[in-house]
Amino acid sequence: MVSSNVVYDFSGKVVLVTGAASGIGQGTAYMFAKSGARLVVTDRDETNLQETAKKCEEMSKQKTLAIVGDLTVQSDLENLINKTMETFKQLDVLVNNAGDLIMGTCLQTSTEDFDKMMNINIRSVFQLTKMAIPHLKKTKGNVINVSTLGSSRPQIGFSAYCISKAGLDQFTRAAAIELGADQVRVNCVNPSIIATDKCSSSSDPSVKAAMERSKMTHALGRAGTVDEVAEAILFLASGAASYITGASIPIDGGRSAMIPV
Repeated sequence: MVSSNVVYDFSGKVVLVTGAASGIGQGTAYMFAKSGARLVVTDRDETNLQETAKKCEEMSKQKTLAIVGDLTVQSDLENLINKTMETFKQLDVLVNNAGDLIMGTCLQTSTEDFDKMMNINIRSVFQLTKMAIPHLKKTKGNVINVSTLGSSRPQIGFSAYCISKAGLDQFTRAAAIELGADQVRVNCVNPSIIATDKCSSSSDPSVKAAMERSKMTHALGRAGTVDEVAEAILFLASGAASYITGASIPIDGGRSAMIPV
């Protein structure tokens, strides 16, 4: 595990993390919990979400609110915001991490799959952020969206996914300039290949090949870690990034600087 010695203090802050049952969302929730934040975590996977919440409470010694829901369902979004405010009365940081990936070229991707990608990767983020804005204005809080390097450097076979994430990057910039006068910052992180538990334990030959290939396609010679993405998210959410908004930060081990291999 690669980790820095930077310590952030989010005591008194309320942080909402979507897609928190695994991967980047789970790792980000843990890191916020260690930094003293009060957490709201949400996901469709109830079993793993409860495990995330339990560990967050152990780390923070504070109540963690776990809400099972589907972010493509409007009533679930409303329930998420309403329960957050009923429980904590405030919202300081929104981490829009939940997303999905359906592989396929333009010719292979069905309209149904295209719509699924748009609904979870951009529409749900737009809707949830819109509902959170009145509360973020009160706290002069901020939003961090989890995008991908593929939003600006698409790969063959990921058409709808990359298109949806490009929309997320543009939403980040649009929201940032609209909310700047209210001192609400909006940024996104753009990871490349990240060695999540799911990837590391996968028996899928294509996943194993991608992890191995990352040694050549990244300047640092390896895939990234969940903690490396989480630390970037905490930085953007902290006062250390008080003059950063509308930014898309590549967390890619130098991949975007290299000629494709």
